[in-house]
Amino acid sequence: MMSLQLTDDDIERIYADGRATYPEECCGVMIGTLRNGDQAEVVEIVSARNEREDENRHNRFLISPQALMEAQRSARARQFEVVGYYHSHPDHPARPSDFDRDHAWPGQSYLIISVQSGEVADCRSWRLKDDRTAFDEETVLDAAGRRVGVSTAASE
Repeated sequence: MMSLQLTDDDIERIYADGRATYPEECCGVMIGTLRNGDQAEVVEIVSARNEREDENRHNRFLISPQALMEAQRSARARQFEVVGYYHSHPDHPARPSDFDRDHAWPGQSYLIISVQSGEVADCRSWRLKDDRTAFDEETVLDAAGRRVGVSTAASE
């Protein structure tokens, strides 16, 4: 079973990031460990500024190469790795778009929060298939191993 585990504090920080940047997309990097190739445990999230400079900030994000390199260096220095990324979908479901698929990498977790009218409505995570044709959903867990934020109403 593919899963992504985060601390309660990290989950709340991601939610707060989504609320604070609404109606634009928030984004950030998740640092941690990957076990058995399909179980990611996040030890730190690194919020990033959405560097997208055009009118599409409400449905696109861009993390600067410098911010990515700093997150990777920080992870390696502590013997961790970048296990994935998070971003919000303002007033849209927590499902990856075609744009998300075109810019994703296999083996990474992509946590998406749906922010509806400024409030978090859903939280889901995805991994791109190796053939890059689609995403598989992975289970999001809190520190106690409980499932986080799956709302069928918000994701349909």
